[in-house]
Amino acid sequence: MEKTGLRADARRNRAKVLAAAEEAFAAEGLAVPLDDIARLAGVGAGTVYRHFPSKEALFRAVVLERINQFAEEARALAAADDPGEVFFDYFVRVIKQASLNRALCDALTESTGIGFKADAGDDFRVAFAVLLERAQAAGAVRADIDGDDLRALIVGCLAVERYAPGSRHLVRVVVDGLRTP
Repeated sequence: MEKTGLRADARRNRAKVLAAAEEAFAAEGLAVPLDDIARLAGVGAGTVYRHFPSKEALFRAVVLERINQFAEEARALAAADDPGEVFFDYFVRVIKQASLNRALCDALTESTGIGFKADAGDDFRVAFAVLLERAQAAGAVRADIDGDDLRALIVGCLAVERYAPGSRHLVRVVVDGLRTP
């Protein structure tokens, strides 16, 4: 989400801050100090605050950008052949990518998480629901699952990844449970 109306150098600095924040938040979550992000971006703390009034605002921008990317990917997959396998591959990929990014994991697993309450979260839910509906229409996914169930399963899988890292077999159990009997 690039801000328009900024000078070229301000846009570059904002992009540097976002990239550095994404890296820092992925590794440390919201606990990372803003000064560390500024240092990683190669800018002063004042530059960070000019673009983002608080660490939470920066965190939100980073997470929403990633969730927007998830939504774009889901929309691009909506017309793919073999909707069942596309759905399952995407489901597992979202869990894997989110589990490797502490900030994204935190945002998606909070009951009031910004990832599922913001417009980007809505876009993600809608795009993922299209993949789900196509997979259900193809007979690959159980018909009694809806978008809310899918969200709960993602949150559950992220909890498994967080508390039992490397337990990929548990995510496979969830995936197998989604398949049509």
